[in-house]
Amino acid sequence: MMESRWPVAEQARFLKRTGELLTRGYSLAEAIESMTFYLDKKRKQDIRRSLESLREGFPLYKILAELRFNKDLVSYVYFAEQHGGLAHAVSEGSEMVLKREADYQRLRKIASYPIFLMLLTFILFFFVNKILLPKFTSLFTDMNLAPTFFMQTIHAASLIFPFLLYFLLGLVSLLFLDYMFRFRNLPQLEQKKKLVKLPFAGKLFKLLHSHYFSIQLSYLFSGGLSVLDALKVFEHNRHDPFSRELGSDMIFKLAAGMDFDRVVEGYPFFEEELTRIISHGQKNGKLDQELYFYSRYCLKELEEKTEKLLKTVQPVLYSFIGLLVVSLYLAILLPMFQMMKGI
Repeated sequence: MMESRWPVAEQARFLKRTGELLTRGYSLAEAIESMTFYLDKKRKQDIRRSLESLREGFPLYKILAELRFNKDLVSYVYFAEQHGGLAHAVSEGSEMVLKREADYQRLRKIASYPIFLMLLTFILFFFVNKILLPKFTSLFTDMNLAPTFFMQTIHAASLIFPFLLYFLLGLVSLLFLDYMFRFRNLPQLEQKKKLVKLPFAGKLFKLLHSHYFSIQLSYLFSGGLSVLDALKVFEHNRHDPFSRELGSDMIFKLAAGMDFDRVVEGYPFFEEELTRIISHGQKNGKLDQELYFYSRYCLKELEEKTEKLLKTVQPVLYSFIGLLVVSLYLAILLPMFQMMKGI
């Protein structure tokens, strides 16, 4: 129907401000209509068509799905419309997506300059290896001088790099083919189980899934839903295959007689603490609050680990590039000094 070109950050800001207007007493239609004054012409057309659908009784999450909004934002709105806390849930979900998008943009900026330097360094390496080094080697042979360590290193690297490049290209091709023909055809639960096994990123995936599951359950429980009813909301979420499969699988296990905390424990893509939080919340009768505070903890941990990763990536990249550049300079300068000694 409608094809959205909205950047994710713009989508999140739109919903965040809509949520703020809802908390001030605006109706949903009034809040969205007020937001049109801050949008460009194309966005206004999309939103006005959305308002017509909204007044006809269509739920907001379906309208956003037709606008091709980010699936995480659509899911937040879907769950919020089930428990009635739309204003707070939409604001919080938008905030999380904005932070994640900001981290992604920072990672792109951090990586873009070092990647440019690496390309420049490899061009310099090619120039030294193909033009300068053969001349130095010929001169050293004429003067009966032994090649320097760095000349030998550059020559050895020139023999290794092509094989390394072919290996990396082959590995990327294999991973791409595996994704296209095997991974993406797996059930969502199996995909998540494999993703959390990835080094470094696996822990981030666990925190992300634990936050998502705990915050949505918290809102549903605070709206008065039972465990079974809350999981049925997950099961009926047609815009998120993961939520749908998770809800269906959990309902099946509960029907088989398993306790809820034991059911959650069986999924490796959740943090181990989540099981203990659920068990404790069921005992003290404050499961919704326990899950809400735990979701905040997961979000904080996710932010800290992402920040740590970003701070680690940049120095490692610059150190590697610096080492390459210094090696190239030494490969050029040391032979010159050695020839001067031989004269």
